[in-house]
Amino acid sequence: MASKVVNICKEKICPVIESLGYEVVDVEYQKKVDGMNLTFFIDSKDGIKLEDCEKVSSEISQLLDDIDPTQGETYLLNVSSPGLDRPIKSYKDFLRNKGKKVEVTLYKQIDGTKKYVGLLMDYTENEVSIQVDDKVIVLKHSDVAQISPVLEF
Repeated sequence: MASKVVNICKEKICPVIESLGYEVVDVEYQKKVDGMNLTFFIDSKDGIKLEDCEKVSSEISQLLDDIDPTQGETYLLNVSSPGLDRPIKSYKDFLRNKGKKVEVTLYKQIDGTKKYVGLLMDYTENEVSIQVDDKVIVLKHSDVAQISPVLEF
């Protein structure tokens, strides 16, 4: 059911959000402490403010009621910024983070470690390359659990 709801939202709701000038980074439909939550993570080149989330929420609320992707099940609608430390999931995310420091977490150990920290160098359909010290490490996407920016203040 969750993937069906997400797919309907990606097809019918995301184009509306994008027409408002926002990038839809992710859509989630998950059970949380307060019940089912339908969350749209949005971004823009200028960043996201509370007013942006309110605007998108107002624009899509009625459309969601009309489409009824949850088939009558109740849920909480959330519109949120993905945050500065959001995982790198798409080619757009890669372009935004190329040459920056990232942390790559693996599903299982490779060469004795499950975590690498280095500069994000390349991102293809099948692999990701990071530079750790003076060595470039190439990892298959199927081995990578998550890639996240390293925030340094």
